[in-house]
Amino acid sequence: MPKTNPSTSDPVIIAAVADYFKVLSEGSRLQILTCLKSGSMNVMEIGEATGLGQANLSKHLKVLTQAGILSRQPKGTSAYYEIADPIIFELCELACDRISQRVLQQAENLKAFHNKNTGF
Repeated sequence: MPKTNPSTSDPVIIAAVADYFKVLSEGSRLQILTCLKSGSMNVMEIGEATGLGQANLSKHLKVLTQAGILSRQPKGTSAYYEIADPIIFELCELACDRISQRVLQQAENLKAFHNKNTGF
């Protein structure tokens, strides 16, 4: 029987983890994170890189900052955003690798099915 970490069975922790994944479930937010992987950027730079409009971008930046994933540093008349918790990239990479493997397996299964039914 696998050991259970007491904190992972705490309903408060489970709710917080669910909220964290909700933050990451939005494609635009993942786009923003990808842009910031190379370093801090201001809102205008992030907007140019992602193609997101000002209002939409501001909303997503606020959500990511409130979740503790980004930090905001005012510099002069601009605010620069950067990754506050670099572990986010390991988490995203793990998910992307797993999904890629699944898609490749599905493609192989579909090809085998097609070949079986067409004789090729």
